[in-house]
This record gives sequence, C-alpha cells and structure tokens, in this order.
Amino acid sequence: MSVSFAVGVLAVLMLLHAAYSTIQYRALLKITEDEFTGPPYEVLVELILVLILSLFAGLTVPGNFRSILPDSDENRVVSLPSNMNFMIFNHRGKAFPTESSLKLILN
Repeated sequence: MSVSFAVGVLAVLMLLHAAYSTIQYRALLKITEDEFTGPPYEVLVELILVLILSLFAGLTVPGNFRSILPDSDENRVVSLPSNMNFMIFNHRGKAFPTESSLKLILN
C-alpha cells in the first residue's frame, strides 16, 4: 500500500468525521434551541485539509503520466473515409419528425 493511497483513505475518514461532527453539532443546537447558521470553524478547517489531502491522493495514486509518442502503433489515429457526405450517425434527434414529414393544412 503506497503512501498516497493511505493519504486518500485518511482523507475519506476525515471527511466522515467532519460529517459526523456537523450532525452532532446540529443535534446540540436543537437541544439548546439555537439556529443553525453553518458548521463550526473546526469542521471548516478539517474540510479544507480534506480537500488538500484528497487532491494530493487523487493526483498521485493513479501513477505517473507517460509521454505520448506520435510514431507509436498504440497511438494511431483511425482514419475516416474521404467521402464525408454520406456518413450517417444514430443520435437522439431522429426521434423528432423531420421537416418533410410535417404537413401544414392551410384553409
């Protein structure tokens, strides 16, 4: 298990703790009959730390970026046919009637 993965797990656990602390704080406010205006300052600081840790883990866990070589067989571009006038694509627009199928009745 890498350090980056452990940091990501720690960030998720801290996020769960922040959610639990906010729920507990709201329950305390209901008992004291105060209005909820937002989470406490400590929870906001914890959320900012969670954001930083999760960004770090999200960028480092997948691995290192590799350069793309233009001459590689794995990176070849699929060529399209030269006659682009007769290409037909299936899409959601075919559910709507076309102009030729609409008939206007004028009296």
